[in-house]
Parts: sequence; C-alpha cells; structure tokens
Amino acid sequence: MAGRFPTAWLDELRARADIVKIVSSYVPLKKNGHRFTGLCPFHNETAPSFSVDEQKQLYHCFGCKAGGSVIQFVMEIERLSFAEAVAFLAEQLHMPLPQMQNDPAYEMRRSLKERVYQANQAAARLYHQHLWEQEGEEILAYLKGRGLNDGVIRRFGIGAAPAKPKVCETLMQQGFTKAELLQSGLMLEKNGRAFDMFRNRVMFPIIDAYGNVLGFGGRAMGDAMPKYLNTSDTVAFNKRFTVYAANLLRKTRGLARVILVEGYMDVVALSQYGVEGVAATLGTALTPEQARLLNRYAPEVHLAYDGDKAGQKAILRGLEVLEAERVPVKVLDFPGGLDPDEFIRQKGREAFEALKPISGVLYRMLREKENHDMSTEEGRVNYAKACAKVLKAVGEPVELENYLKRLSLESGFSREVLMAQIGITPFPKHTKAEKREGFQQKAKVSASVDWPACTLLAVYATGRLPAGCVTPEVFEDPLLRSLCEGLSAGESAAALMERQSDDQSRSLVGQILSIDTQGDDEALMRMAQECLRKMRLSKLEGELKRIEESLPNLPQEEQHAHSLRAFEIAKQLTEMRRHSK
Repeated sequence: MAGRFPTAWLDELRARADIVKIVSSYVPLKKNGHRFTGLCPFHNETAPSFSVDEQKQLYHCFGCKAGGSVIQFVMEIERLSFAEAVAFLAEQLHMPLPQMQNDPAYEMRRSLKERVYQANQAAARLYHQHLWEQEGEEILAYLKGRGLNDGVIRRFGIGAAPAKPKVCETLMQQGFTKAELLQSGLMLEKNGRAFDMFRNRVMFPIIDAYGNVLGFGGRAMGDAMPKYLNTSDTVAFNKRFTVYAANLLRKTRGLARVILVEGYMDVVALSQYGVEGVAATLGTALTPEQARLLNRYAPEVHLAYDGDKAGQKAILRGLEVLEAERVPVKVLDFPGGLDPDEFIRQKGREAFEALKPISGVLYRMLREKENHDMSTEEGRVNYAKACAKVLKAVGEPVELENYLKRLSLESGFSREVLMAQIGITPFPKHTKAEKREGFQQKAKVSASVDWPACTLLAVYATGRLPAGCVTPEVFEDPLLRSLCEGLSAGESAAALMERQSDDQSRSLVGQILSIDTQGDDEALMRMAQECLRKMRLSKLEGELKRIEESLPNLPQEEQHAHSLRAFEIAKQLTEMRRHSK
C-alpha cells in the first residue's frame, strides 16, 4: 500500500501526525496511565475499550479488535483509501505530497485555493447578512413561506444575493482581487465587463467536511432561469466530489444511514424537523465519487428522491451508481409523487420516520409492476421476464428465495420456472457435518495464537532489549517472524500495522502491540527471557508428543533412535521445569 510514497516521507508524516491529537478530534479521550482511553468510534459500547498508545503511535480496541496507525485510523473513520488518508493527513499538516515538493506550480495553486476559500467564506457572510436586511426581505419571506425558521436558516448559513450587484464590489474593497473573484466563480466577465455571478437568488453555501466554503447553489426568485445556478468547477470545487451538507454529516457521529435527497431545500426542511444525516447532490446525477463519500459517514445510503417520474428515473440511476461502488442502499418510496420536503411538512416527522426503506431490488420490481398490465397473461409474462433480469444480480440465497416467493405470487409462475428464467439451479443443502466442519475451521484460527511469542514480540517492539537477544528464527509462525524481521530492519510499529493486508492479521498485530510492556530495562529483559523459556518449553512438548504418537507405527530399527530422542527431550523438560520453580 505504501509503495507509491517514499518510506522516509511516510515516516515523517507519521512522526508529525500526533495520533492522540488526531483521534481526539473525533473521540473524547482520557489519559489513563501511559495510554489514552475512550469509547470506540467503530462499534457501540457503554464502557471504554478503545485505547491510544502515544509512545507507539497506535490505537486498539479490545472490544471489536479494530486497531492500527494514525493513517489506518483516518482510513476507517473517514472511509478513505490508504492514498486518500495520506493526502488527508498531509493537507492537515501542511506537508506537500512527495511529487509536489519544491514545485512552484503546486505552491501557486495551493495559495490560490486558499484565497478562493477565503473569498467564498467572506461572500457567505455577506449573503447571510443581506438576508436580514431590507434588500433581502422578499427572499426571507419566501423562506418563511416554505416553513423555515430562523434557527435552521442560520444553521445552514442561507443567504440572499441582492438584485443589484454589490457583493463582489464589497469583496474587492476587502482586498480580494478581480482575478481571485473570477477564479472563485463569484464573478463573471463578459465582453470586457465583470459582474456578480449570483443576483436575486436564495444562496445555499456548499461547505465541505472541514468547514471550507467551496461554492454556492443559488435558487432564482420568480420565473428567472435557470431556476438553480451552481458555482462552476474551480480550483477549490468540483461538483463530482462533494455533496450539500457534507459538513453536517461529518459532525453527526454514529449514523446508521445517510438520506440522499435531490434538492437543497429538502435537506434544510428535513433538518428543521429533526431528521439528521441528510445530504443532496449538487444539481447533477449521483457520481461514483459522491457515493464513496457518503459511505464514509454511514454504512448505508437511503435514496429519498421525489416521487414523480423524474425522481423515479433518478433513483434507478442512483441505485446503479451505489451498487457499482458496493455501497449498501435502500429506497424511501414516497406516495402520491411527493418530494421529501412536501411529505414531511404535510405528514410530520413521525410519518417520515415510519416510512420503511425498501431494497433496490424490490424498488425495481415495483416499478416493473407499474409498467405492465397485470390483468393480462402477456403482461404477467413480461413482468416475470423483467423481474428475472433484476433478480440475476441477487447474490444471497435467502434474499433471492424471498423475492422469488413474491414474484411467484404476483405472476402466477412457479418458483422452479422463475429460477429457470433467471438461469440458476436450486440451492444445494449443507449437511450438519459440513456446517460443523466450518465452525471447527473458525475455531482453529483463534486457538492457534502463541501468546508467549506474541508477548516476546511486543517486548522486542519497545526497542529496549539488547541487540541480538531476539532473532526472527525463534518464531515459528510466519506472521510473527515477518514482524520480527521488520522490527529488526528498523520499521516502526505503525508501519508494520499498515502493511497487514487482511483484517485477521491486522487484528492480531494490533493485539500484540497493545500488550502492556511497561517497566525498566531489567524487567523487560526478564519478561523476554520468560517468553523464550515458555516458547522453548512448548516446542519441546510438541516434539515429544509427536514422537510418542509416531513410535508404535515406526519400523523396529527406527524406534530405538526415536526413543533416545524422546528420553533426551523429557530430561530437558524436567530440568527446565525444575529451574522455573
């Protein structure tokens, strides 16, 4: 994973990214000895089992076994790839990425991006200020007419762009240049004349997860067109990569789902009624980048688009995008063609929360049913064929069985005929013996952990043992031997965590590196020696057991040599046990 970044640069990033500071921006931590503890952000708990080790720069949860370096924490909490997490931390630490160091073009772009953020922030304040002044009366009345109160208007920073251009003029008086305002999308230039981009519009600031104002969405008053006008892509803003209200998603921890709506007003209205975790796309169809962004904040996305034909088409497109990105998705199907804003204002919060989200498969089946005349044989045949295409994508046998039962009842065709239409054979049944074998395989994974070896490795990771007292050869387990080789080569504990490619290895390494290794050098040496003794004892006991089990099956001429070896091992074991008392 770290191949694209120089090792030395990554080491510097880890050293500068204080894990306690980073984690505490998400999780309240309390100092407890040499560690910091708190409630785990990755699973629900009432007693803190989440620990951050400042010395090792690692985190570990003793409950769900999550753990890793500061980079892995950012990956998990923000749902980022390794490269994205590194870039995220680098930006927070003002560290240019390796390929951009000492690059004048990069520095110029970074500086311009910062000025665009500042210009947008200043513009947002002006628009919001204008809303409460005389020139914003019409727009404020419109918002009140839509049922919005002062609190929610302030929460979202909604503003008013005056009919007579004045915002860009004020910004230039504050020190922003014409070039900066053009680059930010706040100003347009045509035929040598510059003017405000937004005029006589309700202004919705588009704010990213870190509080930067990226741009604006402006809704026209009256019949002016276009109805919605968004900031064009700039050095600081690309509509593909963010959503409206991303800043509020980040603040709302523990979301079970994100509700994705079509319009800014839907987000604001639902928020006013106490519905949290709502976002909207920015006037375009849902993109793969937005799908991945939403999945950072919740494990599931609920599509809550308008109930009209256009909204239904948008839902079908959204399902394709989210499913392609492997984001779990369901649909809130509003009756009567209502949009979320209309529904919650007419029915209230309780009715909204009572809506049961349905799967994408069921939503497609419902739409297919609407498109076919179920009173005719031809309609039922075509409905069954259309649904069979939908069901081909269902990978879970239990789910497929449920949909097949429904389709069979609605179409009149048997389950076997429908399965043939889909192109699958009946599911095989597993015997009790096969199930039992599966459970036994799972049990072997946890039973195979050699804790004396793990403890020895944890002591070695402190870097306080004499050189050469622990070598990779003493570890029989390939993973532990690999970790020892890494430590011997000077790799940090955080780097070792990052190169584990599967959850099981990562969990084990996290547990190893979380073992308490406090004490002076002499105490650590005693701990290491005791671990080595137990490992040697275990190895000899294993060898003796194998010899004793194999002796009856050996030829006569080999039994004598193996008996002598067994006697020698037994003698060593007796001596080791005697000295340990």
